[in-house]
Amino acid sequence: MSDADMTDDFKHAAKLPEKLSAQLPAQLSAQLPDLPRLLVLIALTDADRAELGQHFDLLYAPGAPQRAQAIAQQGGTVRAVLTNGTTGLAAGEIDQMPLLELAGALGAGYENLALDHARSRGIALCNGAGVNADCVADHAMALLLAAVRAVPRFDAACRAGVWRDALPMRPTLTGKRLGIVGYGQIGAKIARRAAGFEMAVGYHNRAPREGVSARYFDTPLALAHWSDCLVVATPGGAQTRHLVDRAVLDALGPEGFLVNVSRGSVVDTAALASALEQGALGGAGLDVYEGEPAPPQALVALENIVLTPHVAGTSPDVRAAGIRHFIENAARCFAGAPLLTPL
Repeated sequence: MSDADMTDDFKHAAKLPEKLSAQLPAQLSAQLPDLPRLLVLIALTDADRAELGQHFDLLYAPGAPQRAQAIAQQGGTVRAVLTNGTTGLAAGEIDQMPLLELAGALGAGYENLALDHARSRGIALCNGAGVNADCVADHAMALLLAAVRAVPRFDAACRAGVWRDALPMRPTLTGKRLGIVGYGQIGAKIARRAAGFEMAVGYHNRAPREGVSARYFDTPLALAHWSDCLVVATPGGAQTRHLVDRAVLDALGPEGFLVNVSRGSVVDTAALASALEQGALGGAGLDVYEGEPAPPQALVALENIVLTPHVAGTSPDVRAAGIRHFIENAARCFAGAPLLTPL
């Protein structure tokens, strides 16, 4: 939700689910215990639940009251949990599930999973790293284009009968410098798409990546000074909170653009709103924001920002692939085989 060095902990090479197979390997499927109890803490479609129901005894608790009740009353029977980085799984909840063997995040993010506590119990951990990387990278470029070319604003103007002569001209994206904060699978795919726009690419990561031709910068601030456009694709959590602050936004400058497809916590919302209002930043595109799912009130009235409701990593094919990916991780866990995407 990403990638953003969301794959630094990816210890085993994993192919995307569509390349793995639509069904489990026979030798693993045969060893999957009869309907182990799976606690699902995130909202799923009926099709998702039906697919999981073929492999698990499903305990569906996507809301806070249902979650607390399910864990209190049936936690002792749960052998696997499916959550995501935002929803997470707390240490106290893990303690109420003595049979728990696997905790998995459907997407790439896992910032609110109590990893150390789970590991101390010997619980296997996995995520969906790589499954939605193409979808997120596509959306990042869509937000960047929409922000640079003012697509929503011009769409509204056209519907209102306003002709181009009354509207400001917008910059060209091709040939600009693109900075990427977080160079995991998603970051790498964004860089590949940027090549189609003949953009020079730089990046910031916890450490330089081997085999990467893009230019490395040791701080987000240095990267922002170099960049015309900055795309954020790094994991959320305490270590990256407000990594993009007012200093970074000022370094991008009044002709610069920011896109965030990682976690809302990475960008200082108040600083972003102020920079946009003052014209200190040219524009922005956010798929994530602080305080989700409530609308970001400091931003919604601004014309120079494009907002989408945390949908960059979701599509019908990605969701189906993510469910298959989790099922295979579970089959491997219960069979004592290496996980596809361990944490």
